[in-house]
Amino acid sequence: MDRSGYVLISPCRNEADYMRRTLDSVAAQTVTPALWLIVDDGSTDATPDILREYADKHDWITVVTKPDRGHRAVGPGVIDAFYFGVEQIDLAAYAYSCKFDLDLEIPPRYFEILISRMEDDPRLGTCSGKPYIMRNGALVSERRGDEMSVGMTKFYRRECFDDIGGYVREVMWDAIDCHKARQKGWIARSWDEPDLRFEHLRPMGSSQSGIYTGRRRHGFGQYFMGSDPLFFLATSIFRMAEPPYILGGLAAIQGYLGAWLRRDRQLDDPELIRFIRAYQRRALRKGKAVAIAEQEAAQASHR
Repeated sequence: MDRSGYVLISPCRNEADYMRRTLDSVAAQTVTPALWLIVDDGSTDATPDILREYADKHDWITVVTKPDRGHRAVGPGVIDAFYFGVEQIDLAAYAYSCKFDLDLEIPPRYFEILISRMEDDPRLGTCSGKPYIMRNGALVSERRGDEMSVGMTKFYRRECFDDIGGYVREVMWDAIDCHKARQKGWIARSWDEPDLRFEHLRPMGSSQSGIYTGRRRHGFGQYFMGSDPLFFLATSIFRMAEPPYILGGLAAIQGYLGAWLRRDRQLDDPELIRFIRAYQRRALRKGKAVAIAEQEAAQASHR
């Protein structure tokens, strides 16, 4: 196994309710990070005290404080905090990096397995396990596609991260990066296996202003990314089968339509938008698995 090391970078704000489970699960990894840089983005709860406690116990944990913006931020705000952390270190010194949230509980071999998969496949640029949430006393899958690494634990090979130019500072950054990686000839993947399933302690798509705000934000993000309208409609209908039933999908559609009617700005990368839409239209005709396999085969020469 490549032990040149991996670095975790964790933006956080007011995570006291969840973070001990996250901190303990990383400390229990069979391959611990060379560095875990935690960016405290203006916490006002017990987060700073808990971070000091763990940093005192583990010399590979470093905490930096970002000036308080006065509110919790998602999308571009999280990526701004991530890059504030990147500016404190030499990212090129690590073989792998991971944008890692502080509201997760991961299994002990999580990073060992991801590194092993990277070493086995030189085209694998970004990967992750699968998120589950606790619902009515049972863990339930968040149903994320195999063709994406998930945003809450976005594990990257250094060369791939450099090749795509890192993350865009906008909602849907965690999908745009995977599409960009495939455009460049890399593979993005996530696996639903017992040793790679983790608990997401805060539901994906929720928001500090409520879950409907989060779903409308997702709809705006799909518009910003340039998603094909029919593909987006199909995915919104798919999401209507999970809480909040029906209304969550409708809120996402509202966010997309609102952005379209306002003629909001979109991703400034026309070639990538064409690449994304071509995949989405193939996926509607042939299914996502076939469309991704065809796309990966077509882009193989880029590597």
